Amino acid sequence: MKKISVFGLGYVGCVSLGCLAKMGNKVVGIDINDHKINLINQGKPSIIEKEIGSIIYEEWNNRKLYATNDFHKAVGETDISLICVGTPAKNDGNLNLNFIFNTAKQIGQVLREKNTFHVIVIRSTVLPGTNKKYGEIIERNSKKKRNKDFAIVTNPEFMREGSAVHDFYNPPLTLLACDNEKAIKIMRELYEGINAPIEITDINVAEIIKYVNNSFHALKVSFANEVGNICKKLSIDSHKVMDIFCKDKYLNISSYYFRPGFAYGGSCLTKDLKGLKTLSHQLSLDAPILDAIERSNDNQKKLAFKMIIEKEKMNIGVLGLSFKIGTDDLRYSPMVEITEKLLKRGCSVLIYDENISLSKLLGVNKRYIEKHIPYMSELITDDFDYVIQNSDLLVISHNDSKYLNLHYKYPDKIIIDLVKINSENVTDNYDGICW
Repeated sequence: MKKISVFGLGYVGCVSLGCLAKMGNKVVGIDINDHKINLINQGKPSIIEKEIGSIIYEEWNNRKLYATNDFHKAVGETDISLICVGTPAKNDGNLNLNFIFNTAKQIGQVLREKNTFHVIVIRSTVLPGTNKKYGEIIERNSKKKRNKDFAIVTNPEFMREGSAVHDFYNPPLTLLACDNEKAIKIMRELYEGINAPIEITDINVAEIIKYVNNSFHALKVSFANEVGNICKKLSIDSHKVMDIFCKDKYLNISSYYFRPGFAYGGSCLTKDLKGLKTLSHQLSLDAPILDAIERSNDNQKKLAFKMIIEKEKMNIGVLGLSFKIGTDDLRYSPMVEITEKLLKRGCSVLIYDENISLSKLLGVNKRYIEKHIPYMSELITDDFDYVIQNSDLLVISHNDSKYLNLHYKYPDKIIIDLVKINSENVTDNYDGICW
């Protein structure tokens, strides 16, 4: 059994209060709203949510939970504090973190008088950097040292209104981020019995993940709606279309395309996206998400080109020219576009791609490359070492094992990695496009 204080009795706080008590802990809720406090102290929930009413009543009746506005008493009697206060949006889109940082001041005041190790758990959705600032505020107000007298864990919640109790016990994962192993151990013990794997990550990763999650959820809703609008105009059952779409767990609903890196290319994605956009316009429909995809992709190409030219090197080696590894398809390859722009800028470019043989290029593929890089035969070679030795800057666009650790092997070369082939131990001569 652990002794826990929960700051904030909204959705996350009320559900956490009840569910943690049901798991065998002693829990006290803290809020500035007397009405919420009175409800909890009558065995009633402070929110309307399935199942939470019976849980709050049962655990209140068992004397496992209560609520107060006395943060001194609540923090003084507990070892773990969960921060579940609101982070409302300001007019400029930033979050109002005043409630969050006010709890840091309060906890700091109590810790000044407290001699036991205290764990603070930020469950509210906060901006990256909040954990660090929160610790500084506590240190300033408590005169205590982070990771000696207290620790701060970022532990974002993954609960949906309407199924919050189920989601508390069955989240997709339990995400913990902290710079203190003792606190991580305490949190592992707290969440024993939760039906989810525990994932330990960096603090800044944990702080940004909810923004990424919810932005993608919003994107999915709007994407499905645009598909639905097109289907309705064509008398197609949009729900059947999306049901089939979701059955593909290999590509559509998977991690396959969710790897930050370079732009997409090839004929299929480019052609079919344009086809669906054209269809929507012919049907007199606005499809802003579909329209924005190509612009976003073009922006990624511009970013890659900017990274290259900012290094101010004129001898450039391109490692991988086709639109993806394992093919000789050059149609709409983003690296063809980059190479073409580098040549127009006056750069000397050498290309290595083991899948491309000029003598074997046929049809549309051949015509495409002749149009964009007419002197291709003078640039491409099957001599990998020749490209390396005669280039000052190397651009990796294929995830080929022979390109691993080039930044170590050739410290005098600048390496720009568009595919994240090197995941760690990078050096000053290495740069990644999204990392």
